[in-house]
Amino acid sequence: MPAYKDKKTGKWYASFYYANWKGVREKKMKRGFETKKAALDWEREFLMQSSADLDMRFESFVEIYVSDLKQRIRENTFLTKENIIYNKVLPFFKDKKMNAITAKDVIKWQNELLAHRDENGKPYSKTYLKTMHNQLSAIFNHAIRYYDLKSNPAAKAGHIGGKEAGEMEFWTKEEYQKFADAIMDKPMSFYAFEILYWCGIRVGELLALTPGDFDFKNRLLRINKSYQRIKGRDVITEPKTKKSIRTIKMPKFLCEEIEEYIEMLYGIKPNDRMFTVTKSFLHSEMRRGSKAAGVKRIKIHGLRHSHISHLIDLGFSAVAIADRVGHESIDITYRYAHLFPSKQVDMANKLDDERNGSNG
Repeated sequence: MPAYKDKKTGKWYASFYYANWKGVREKKMKRGFETKKAALDWEREFLMQSSADLDMRFESFVEIYVSDLKQRIRENTFLTKENIIYNKVLPFFKDKKMNAITAKDVIKWQNELLAHRDENGKPYSKTYLKTMHNQLSAIFNHAIRYYDLKSNPAAKAGHIGGKEAGEMEFWTKEEYQKFADAIMDKPMSFYAFEILYWCGIRVGELLALTPGDFDFKNRLLRINKSYQRIKGRDVITEPKTKKSIRTIKMPKFLCEEIEEYIEMLYGIKPNDRMFTVTKSFLHSEMRRGSKAAGVKRIKIHGLRHSHISHLIDLGFSAVAIADRVGHESIDITYRYAHLFPSKQVDMANKLDDERNGSNG
């Protein structure tokens, strides 16, 4: 593996042949190295990366991981991952050999995260700590699954962080109706929040809706896409999960309201977006409406919680609710368990009756 000195610039460059992923021999060159050693180190790292030799540095494997992952997940999901990888994970591990990182290294990294305080003296949230650790673990799992890494040091080190214990925010039906009355002066806001509350869809799903998604004759709403604003661009993606692709049965009054709204949108086509507003606009309207109605302020996602809690109050099962809102039923059971009526008293009474009956 020779390196060469450029007589004009006095700097070193690497020039060599390698077999690409198709097995085809290609030439590779990179200039501008200050020393011969730097040129040779770069060549060695490149060859290890192209052959997925895990003696490579962590930083080089991250390039492979990002390349493998980028086309397989939603763009906004990737941007979140990218921020954590390049700002929270890579600075600590980048120069370590991929196959030489130990649980001890991971624990040292975790301790740095746990000790972090921002300018206001606040630590990272439990949720963010968990997310950062999970991202590091995902990189090692990718190396195990596809590139024959022997074990995951992040899994050996154990998790940090967890879910925040904060209370779930939602409105009762009466609170929502007060809010809805307060925002009727802006039709687009009113109809947007009607769909959010009475259908329990996500805000990205709302902002992607088109007239063609509605079947008013059968009172159906098809959810099959989501809207995101990414780097100044309007981006329509698939919904959050496969379970999120669903058809929702709408109440009759809501069908009538949305038909009225579409009639207001002069010249709208079946595939045109119906709500051409931003998430920040909807947040602003939530603030305005809750203040005017005199109800507690909640986040937009709280409307989804409100819809689910209303359905629980009406007596529907976790399975039926999960199907409507695009969740797994186990998630509904776990996250909203405190809202389902307790069966403990009925259980105890049944056991009493059974025991007394057998003694009789």
